[in-house]
Amino acid sequence: NQVFRRTVESGHIPNMIFYGPSGVGKTTVASIIAAGSGMKLHKLNGTTASTSDIKSVLNDIGTLGTDGGILLDEIQYFNKRQQQSLLECVEQGTVTLIASTTENPYFYVYNALLSRCTVFEFKALTAADIRQGLQNAVARLGADDQTPILIPDDALDYLAQSAGGDMRKALGNLEFAVTAAPIEN
Repeated sequence: NQVFRRTVESGHIPNMIFYGPSGVGKTTVASIIAAGSGMKLHKLNGTTASTSDIKSVLNDIGTLGTDGGILLDEIQYFNKRQQQSLLECVEQGTVTLIASTTENPYFYVYNALLSRCTVFEFKALTAADIRQGLQNAVARLGADDQTPILIPDDALDYLAQSAGGDMRKALGNLEFAVTAAPIEN
C-alpha cells in the first residue's frame, strides 16, 4: 500500500523522474509501473539515443492508439534540444514520461520538462536490503538450476556490505562467487 502501487492501481500514471545512485532500482520500478498499468514502454538511453530515435518512438506511440510510455535512462545525457522534443507530447498527455538519472535533475533536466514531472529521489540501499535481495537471488538461482546454492551467512553479509548500496553490483558479485564456487556432489 505504498505510493507507487497506489499510483499504478489508480490507472493514472503521472510523468516522473527517478533520481538516485546506480543500482537502486530506478529502471526496475519504471518497468514495473509500465507493466502494471498496461503501458507499452519504449526505452531510450541518453548515452546512445539521438533526437531521431526520440522522434521515431513518438511517431510509433502516436499511431498505436494505446497508452504509451517512454523510459529515458540517463536523462542527464540528453541535450536540451532532445529533451525539448518530448515537451509537446508530455504536455498533451500522449506520452507518459518516466526518466531516470544519477545526477541532480534540477541541474540536468530542461526546466519546462522538469515542471511537468514529479521527482522521486531514490536512496542507496541498506546492507540489510541488499542481503534480502541476495537471499532471493540465491533461492531463484538454486531453483532454476535445481542445484542448491549454499552461501555462508558471513559471505552473504560481506557481499551485502561491500556493494555500497548498489544491488546491481551485489548481484554481479554474487554471480561471480557462484560461478567460481566449487561444485560438490
